[in-house]
Amino acid sequence: MRRESISPREDWRARVEALGFDFHTPDGPYWVEDACYRFNAAEIERIEAAGNALHAMCLEAVARVVERGDYAPLGLDDRAATLVERTWRAGEKALYGRMDLAYDGHGEPKLLEYNADTPTSLFEASVVQWYWLEETRAGGDQFNLIHEKLVERWRDVLPEHASVHFAGCLESREDEATLEYLRETCAQAGFDARWLDISDIGWRDAAFVDLADRPITQLFKLYPWEWMMAEPFAAHLGMAATRWIEPAWKQVLSNKSLLPLLWQLFPDHPNLLPASHDPRDIGGPVVAKPRHGREGEGVFIAERGIAFAEPGVVYQAFAPLFRGEGGHALLGAWIVGDEAVGLGIREDDDAVTRNTSRFVPHCFD
Repeated sequence: MRRESISPREDWRARVEALGFDFHTPDGPYWVEDACYRFNAAEIERIEAAGNALHAMCLEAVARVVERGDYAPLGLDDRAATLVERTWRAGEKALYGRMDLAYDGHGEPKLLEYNADTPTSLFEASVVQWYWLEETRAGGDQFNLIHEKLVERWRDVLPEHASVHFAGCLESREDEATLEYLRETCAQAGFDARWLDISDIGWRDAAFVDLADRPITQLFKLYPWEWMMAEPFAAHLGMAATRWIEPAWKQVLSNKSLLPLLWQLFPDHPNLLPASHDPRDIGGPVVAKPRHGREGEGVFIAERGIAFAEPGVVYQAFAPLFRGEGGHALLGAWIVGDEAVGLGIREDDDAVTRNTSRFVPHCFD
């Protein structure tokens, strides 16, 4: 694994904008055109294997939580627990997720967190960096089957001839682009796919409806479950016939209290880091993470440990990221269905990855 400087395509802005990627420079450089990360095949296989192993452990963790009814350590109340149990026992299938990994080409990739509900940077990882590889010929291949697997997965997730609504916060250009991309993959799978702003969902005759008062039977939401549970319409979630994608059982995986749970279930697993709700359980440098923090919000690193625990905070042993000329690099292994199918890399000047972090394409030989 190494970071290489390369020559930018002269008209790269026009090329990526033609794909619909017009947020490449929102408040500074986001898409990195003058560098790439290069791997060998063995490293890619190691990342893929780690993603598959971690996802299997995560599904085991959900099964254990439902079996034991042990929701308190995850911060899930009775309403959330009821939805988790109902959707898990009904066998509702998940679509996708992104596992953030610490890996520098040596040893085993380590799980930092699982963005299992509303992961971002999907369009960049699936489409934009693939066209970059095709046009630059910077490398022989890329770990990227994301698009094909998404189209296939919709046929597993949805019933035949389903009509699907796609909803999110459309004032965010990144969310809008992600939502539109996912809607397109669903349409390519042969389904009627429509979209609307999450604020335009209504409630009528004991059903969630769209602006034309059509019942919403299947809805993909680019809107976190913890936000949904705090909305006034949360009272209707248990009564409506609407099928939500991602399913409600993803609440077990999309909060960082999953990390201590995994460490309890699979202690010393090579792809896990020690994690706890009490920082005194962890020796050495500790990373503190809010249970529902997003895009690095509230994350901080304590070099000498922390003497007391705060409610709703998860503590994890510090794992250094790959460090090169571009700063610190975080690997995002994309999961579609039950398998790791692609890779996206973001880098920042320090070890905390934020929504302002840069996206860098990759290839392997």
